[in-house]
Amino acid sequence: MNTIAATGFAAGDKASPDLAVTAVKNALADAGSDYAHSVLLLLTSHYRHKQDVQQAITAASRTARCLQVSGCITPGVFTERSWALHQPAAAALVLCGPVSLGSPLSGEPVLTFAQSDQLDPDWLIPYPPRYGTLASGYDDRESGWIWGQGKIRDKPLEAGFHGASVRTALSRGLRFLSPTLFVTEQDGFEVFRVSNNPALDTLLQQLPPEASDPDNIPLQRLCALVLEPGMPTNLALRDGRYTLLPLLGINTSERSITLAAPLPPDTALIWAWREPHAAEADTTVALDHLTDGKQPAPDFALMFACMGRGPYFYQGHDRDLALLSARYPSLPVLGSYSGGEIAAMGDGNVLLSYTTVFSLVSANV
Repeated sequence: MNTIAATGFAAGDKASPDLAVTAVKNALADAGSDYAHSVLLLLTSHYRHKQDVQQAITAASRTARCLQVSGCITPGVFTERSWALHQPAAAALVLCGPVSLGSPLSGEPVLTFAQSDQLDPDWLIPYPPRYGTLASGYDDRESGWIWGQGKIRDKPLEAGFHGASVRTALSRGLRFLSPTLFVTEQDGFEVFRVSNNPALDTLLQQLPPEASDPDNIPLQRLCALVLEPGMPTNLALRDGRYTLLPLLGINTSERSITLAAPLPPDTALIWAWREPHAAEADTTVALDHLTDGKQPAPDFALMFACMGRGPYFYQGHDRDLALLSARYPSLPVLGSYSGGEIAAMGDGNVLLSYTTVFSLVSANV
């Protein structure tokens, strides 16, 4: 069989096993096969109850005539053809050729699905390199189900593509607005002064004119990039050793900014702006890195994108996916929109936000 992988998608009004069945059937039809060796199945967070999730997994397994069904719950799912965020949906990738999904082999990149409370530093930092997503609902505090070998599990999924090579790059899509600043006065979530200047003033001075009106600041596009303590700025940015905190509000009388988490004094931060043009440029650089002439052509791709980087960020169109598809027309792509992305950076693995992680998979010759 020449077809290595294919995708299928289904959306409807109800989170039922039928959506998983349809997604797998569509994928098998594209692959020209009546069975698969392995299936990656992603379901939206409308599948809330364990029994409903297991029924969908079992139905997908029977349809593919395959016990190796892995995946997780995320707020949104997509393939190269369709996407869904606020509608029950299933997306499937079937492997029908020489590539299969199984326990990771020593040294190979590890596909990882995990809940937020399962990501302790001792597990993230050591290699092997990981790529994947958080299993979560629409509410970041709500965990999503994870499954492997056709059954729901209570621990992270760690898997590898056997008979293939995987290369990964990521797009952060941020424009840095300020130099490195230091918190010099704060109270809980509210930052009053940074580098001995009113916090709000240090932000307004850097915003583009159309966004600098204090009464109309697009807070949903802004964040504080908080550097890892003791890490030089250049190394922190290179290795992803920072967290992104949303801005929750501003106080024009106090000239203060309210962040999504409290910061201790002397914390180093950079004001950053999430901008579609910057995100597209970042994606282009990431794809250039993945698709240079020395790399084999991919047989399929996985994309793990933040909910803040999907169609709603790009005014109804997922430009990250479009840029990938323009490089490789008809390439099977399976992806998710979630509340956290996992990728290798620097000397370890990190949990990201507002990021798109691209992984291209090529069958070994």
